[in-house]
Amino acid sequence: MKNILLFSVFVVLLSACSDYAKIVKSSDYSQKFVTANTLYDQKEFDKAIVLYEQIYQHAPKSGEGELSYYRMAQAYFQIEDYYMAQYYYSSYMQRFPYSDKSEEILFMIAMCSVKNSPEHTLDQTETELAISNVQQFVDRYPGSYLVDSCNLIIDQLRFKLERKEFETVQLYDRTENFKAAVAAGELFMEHYSRSAFLEEVHYMVVKNSYFMTINSIESKKSERSAQTTERFRNFALRYASSKYIKELENYVALLDKKQ
Repeated sequence: MKNILLFSVFVVLLSACSDYAKIVKSSDYSQKFVTANTLYDQKEFDKAIVLYEQIYQHAPKSGEGELSYYRMAQAYFQIEDYYMAQYYYSSYMQRFPYSDKSEEILFMIAMCSVKNSPEHTLDQTETELAISNVQQFVDRYPGSYLVDSCNLIIDQLRFKLERKEFETVQLYDRTENFKAAVAAGELFMEHYSRSAFLEEVHYMVVKNSYFMTINSIESKKSERSAQTTERFRNFALRYASSKYIKELENYVALLDKKQ
């Protein structure tokens, strides 16, 4: 009985594949459209895409053609091919500029960028693009019910950039690349003035400024010593009770003794 059941399932699947192949090759576009929609509803997106592409190419200006193009974008998004989905969403905007789906499409373009944003340890070009695309949606549709979600997404993406830059400062600090640590740290403080990492970054800037000073050539030591002292004063004013105060005070005291 088990073998009979398996054979029956195999025959049904084979028949279904054969029927699909016939529809793909046929010139009955009404049948293609019905089958494509059925496959789409059944989440067989790869098969649906093939038929929708044929339908669109056959009648690009028709209602069926427009829906087919829209559903191709949706299908690619569902199978997590976000680059292809973004291509079709963007092309849809160009091909159907007066569509009542324009708000949804612009949001989905942004979401494709968000999905393509990598882990914070990797290159963040895609993340910057995602922020730009989400912000573009907010600017275009400020009254949309999706704006609050977009603002939250932007905050999450910006934190990813923030974390990467913080870890870059940490890396320079750990590898004793003093000049790079100071430069990256000051850039971080300029970009993320409310960051939870700010105290630690500021500490690394002062510490690396000290080590950069004592390792400098004589002609640069005086200027860099003054810069280190000024950086420490700014740190002490902002973080008077910091656990790093004693360590940084010692650095500055050592510089004063050498002058």
